[in-house]
Amino acid sequence: MDIHEYQAKDILKNYGVKIQEGIVADNPEKALEAAKQLHAETGTSWYVVKAQIHAGGRGKGGGIKLAKSLKEVKDLSEQILGMQLVTHQTGPKGKEVHKVLIAEDVYYPGENEPKEFYLSILLDRAHNCNTIMASTEGGMDIEEVAAKTPDKIVKERIDPSLGLQPFQARKIAFALGLEGIAFKEMVRFVNALYKAYVNSDASMFEINPVLRTSDGKILAVDAKVNLDDNALFRHQDLAELRDLSEEDPLEVEASKSGLNYVKLDGNVGCMVNGAGLAMATMDIIKLSGGEPANFLDVGGGANAKTVEAGFRIILK
Repeated sequence: MDIHEYQAKDILKNYGVKIQEGIVADNPEKALEAAKQLHAETGTSWYVVKAQIHAGGRGKGGGIKLAKSLKEVKDLSEQILGMQLVTHQTGPKGKEVHKVLIAEDVYYPGENEPKEFYLSILLDRAHNCNTIMASTEGGMDIEEVAAKTPDKIVKERIDPSLGLQPFQARKIAFALGLEGIAFKEMVRFVNALYKAYVNSDASMFEINPVLRTSDGKILAVDAKVNLDDNALFRHQDLAELRDLSEEDPLEVEASKSGLNYVKLDGNVGCMVNGAGLAMATMDIIKLSGGEPANFLDVGGGANAKTVEAGFRIILK
């Protein structure tokens, strides 16, 4: 289950991860009030207005803007709220923006230049463990970094029987070239981030960028979190973060009927009993020159009502 940036940051903050502070708003007036509150709490006089959708590439799509005054906060919020934001992850139709996050400016001048890093934790199925990935190339698509400069990505695999060890957090901070206050801050950041990842039963945490501020603080400026659907029964508070407006309506309808459905772009509908057989059926369709319109696994215990619901969804 994907969640919004502001929700992800709330999870991180609860586990002691330092974040770029912000307040969510769903209209320009609330955005203005949020900016005033941020100024009172943090002292910031510049603000970042960030569209909240389940997709990356928001900045390139015009969904993240810097406001240098309260008036600009309101004006930019009016522009972004309600817009159809198109990014490389939304498809050509884009997604409508219903909320914005008004965040503090953390790129303030100081003794050193601010520096962006990349940090993620994910389930590495090939090695049966969690893996921490880090790079000095923050703020960029990690796929692009992996393709062009793979030597700039470091990986640290975590033994599930031992958990994250102190030397591993230090190793990551060393690999990122940090020293002094920033080094100690990064070690604490990595430890807190891993604790949040494990305790929330996540399948991925991606912090891009992680920022070393001009005075040596380490902050999560953005946060992308994917929670394991199969573990949500243990986290009712996290299950309530689900935003159905960000999901495909047919996939939402299918989940209510206990169906595993994923919409695709083809023209051959598929309804199969068993995920493995469903994948094989899709392969056969592709090999025969067709394109599957969907993935649909009705499950081993399907009854007539379940099958009927599956047919109705496919035919829509």
